[in-house]
Amino acid sequence: MVRVGGLTKTALLARLREQGVRLNALAEDLFAHPAFRPEPEAREVDVAFVTVAELGFADGATYPQLVARAVESGLVECPLELGPYLRLQCLDQPEVVDAPPRTRPGSPPGSLTVASAPLDDSVETPKGFYLRRVDGEPWLRGYRADSEHVWSPQDALVFRVA
Repeated sequence: MVRVGGLTKTALLARLREQGVRLNALAEDLFAHPAFRPEPEAREVDVAFVTVAELGFADGATYPQLVARAVESGLVECPLELGPYLRLQCLDQPEVVDAPPRTRPGSPPGSLTVASAPLDDSVETPKGFYLRRVDGEPWLRGYRADSEHVWSPQDALVFRVA
């Protein structure tokens, strides 16, 4: 369960900074987007952590394929605001330091991508948040990916339990 909501955008950013969470420029862009409006009321959201392979895609899959399979499994996309709240609740996320080099673009080893609907259809707008730990520091990062991007079997995503 992840407790989501109850803070304004400004207060949420302040809380992240108080906890030493680093943000990349794309995460800052997500916060600045007019469609990103955190809920004023706090609520509990039941989540599931799954890899692309656990969703049945041993060779990887596109995001639309992942969402369709997740829905078949009783999972749905998370609200975008879940990313920052999950980051605050998972400050002790393990850091992966001995990962093999990546052979194609994709999620960094040890990262958790929050599956959420894009804010708009623009290629320039970041698509969502992912969490990772780098050099001992917790990060909340935004990312860009188009609908044709193939997610690797080991990529880990967070979905909401329907």
